[in-house]
Amino acid sequence: MIKKFWLLLLIGLSTVPSISGTIDPYVSDDKYVSYGKDFIYVGKICGIYNSGEKFCASAVAIDDHHILTAAHVVNGSKSCLVYFNNKEYCISNVIVHKDFDHKKYGVADIAIGYSEKSFELEFYPELYTDTDEIGKLCCMSGYGFHGTFNTGAKFYDGKKRAGSNVIDHIEKDLLICSPSKLGDRKRTSLEFLIASGDSGGGLFIENKLAGINSCVMAIDRAPISKYNEESGHTRISKFVPWIKKQKK
Repeated sequence: MIKKFWLLLLIGLSTVPSISGTIDPYVSDDKYVSYGKDFIYVGKICGIYNSGEKFCASAVAIDDHHILTAAHVVNGSKSCLVYFNNKEYCISNVIVHKDFDHKKYGVADIAIGYSEKSFELEFYPELYTDTDEIGKLCCMSGYGFHGTFNTGAKFYDGKKRAGSNVIDHIEKDLLICSPSKLGDRKRTSLEFLIASGDSGGGLFIENKLAGINSCVMAIDRAPISKYNEESGHTRISKFVPWIKKQKK
């Protein structure tokens, strides 16, 4: 029987530190690190759950005071900090989408947070509102495990990375991407797949925020962001009305 395994891309600080995405083994890692620096609005989010366990993942600033992240990152948290440009900001209010359920993978994995202190970034991405995502060239960024599509995500260096992909299809509330091999027609110049710790980071189409990094999936084995696996990104175009309502 074919079974799909899901991996939520969250790092518990009690076990491993925060590190970032798997890459094309034929492309220099320096290019991904350099590209990651362009995403000034993708930050690191860390905090403590009510259970006392610490966590660390990624988040996206959408204006001076609001961030979006994955619901599974902040659900049940009692304190939360986000970091942009090495500056710390307290997230004083976190709202998890009412339809999120950790037992229902791929459904409403989105949350919004508020910081009283302004992030004062030079640029914030608009929200992607069109419903034409399939087949679109996209880029993604976050703080997660690092490796190649051959090794899987297994290395640490504490750097943010970014890369590109093409959206294959939509499943539940998720935009789905997969890594392309050398010679594949849809292979991009900086082929990239998210990994553990990238949860809450962003997927972008034409500089607009189109997805929030959610999970990695594989058939009949535990996913570690290798070839023949897929990444899932919560589809922003479906949740734009909810996002705008929470910001009022």
